[in-house]
Amino acid sequence: MKIGKETVPRTAISTSDEHTIVVRGRNLCAELIGKVSFTDYFHLLVTGRMPDAAGTAVLDATLVAIAEHGLVPSVQASRMTLAAAPDAMQGAVAAGILGCGSVILGASETAGRLFSEIDQRAGSGGDLAEAALAVLGEYRLARRPIPGYGHPLHKERDPRVDALFDVARTCGADLRFVAIAEAVERAIPQVLGKELKLNVSAAIPAVLLGIGFPLAALKGVPILARTAGLIAHLNEELEQSIGFALSYQASREVVYEGDVPRGFGAAH
Repeated sequence: MKIGKETVPRTAISTSDEHTIVVRGRNLCAELIGKVSFTDYFHLLVTGRMPDAAGTAVLDATLVAIAEHGLVPSVQASRMTLAAAPDAMQGAVAAGILGCGSVILGASETAGRLFSEIDQRAGSGGDLAEAALAVLGEYRLARRPIPGYGHPLHKERDPRVDALFDVARTCGADLRFVAIAEAVERAIPQVLGKELKLNVSAAIPAVLLGIGFPLAALKGVPILARTAGLIAHLNEELEQSIGFALSYQASREVVYEGDVPRGFGAAH
């Protein structure tokens, strides 16, 4: 990818004049405000087109599925930041979002790239099972992790997986990437020698790619969803602060393994 090749800043997302605000070719006030849901608006912003009924149902379901997941590290970072700076909610939200990487929230993007590789390997009439085995074999040789499979709590499938797949089936979305995700699940024992079941980070790209959501924007869906959950936690933090309690618990449990100077810890 070439960076900075444009000499003139260009965008197709929005513009405005004295009387009208235009977003993706539509009059914001006359055509969008009060006329479309936020889910549809997000789809329009990202893709430049309004979703069909299946696209709305699937995208909305993924946002609901990933918005809240308890006191995960990103939420703890966010709440501790707000406890230290209660006047800076924006900083606390940013603290939670900055931890979105390959382990937390970013696995949806990497799982989507895995599924895209398998889709391309199989082609239009190829065998998905064979393609899944071939690509997973390459991941194994390269010692790359298989994103979107396995969960520390849900030893069977993450319950959100079947809920999202059911939405995709019910609304008539394209299920090719759901089939690819399930082919990977079946192939994993042959490649890794153990079972790893689908988790929500694989289910999200499986259903979103089926509605034509851009691969490059997949990470944005859990980021947007988790932002809503963070705001809920931060509102609760302002009413009942646990940020310092989280910090104190970490300090209490920490085990120091480094050297100490002579006399350290002795009674004075």
